[in-house]
Amino acid sequence: MAKILEIRWHGRGGQGAKTGSTLLGEAIVSMGRYVQAFPDYGPERMGAPMRAYNRISDEPITIHCGVTNPHVVLVLDQTLLGKVDVTQGLPEDGTIIVNTTHTPAEIRAKLNLKGRKVFTVDADRISTETIGRAFPNTPMLGALVRATGVVPIEELLESTRHRLTKKFRTKPEAVEGNIKAIERAYQEVRGE
Repeated sequence: MAKILEIRWHGRGGQGAKTGSTLLGEAIVSMGRYVQAFPDYGPERMGAPMRAYNRISDEPITIHCGVTNPHVVLVLDQTLLGKVDVTQGLPEDGTIIVNTTHTPAEIRAKLNLKGRKVFTVDADRISTETIGRAFPNTPMLGALVRATGVVPIEELLESTRHRLTKKFRTKPEAVEGNIKAIERAYQEVRGE
């Protein structure tokens, strides 16, 4: 059976979890690997809790359901901690990355975590300073790459620049802001 890396994103509608999972997926595909990137939400409104997922493999992926036992969890909104069980299904050797001003040790204590790798990054501050608004998804990609090595940072930056240039044709400053956000989070993420 193929080894599949599963990632679960927790966020709120409008924070870009779906876009983040898609950008990661496109970077993985550009490397010739197999990937799934999809959201899990119903009639939620802006600000409601939602999830997005990635599956990554060197072989075709034949399962098509939500991710219940992720190897990596990204939390785009720290207010979800304690309201949503973000660690559900995360194994002892798993990784959690949280958008917060708190240290990894503080998050570990808050979630009462034993084992697991814990990383934190202030993605809201980084995106506000580079993009002009709190969109934590692209900084979380930088933190994810630094924490896991799931894709080389150069591949992620190139793929993201290509995708966002198509999306923001008339706003090159939006593209550059997002690229800077990824680079800064890659450098600023803290872990234990």
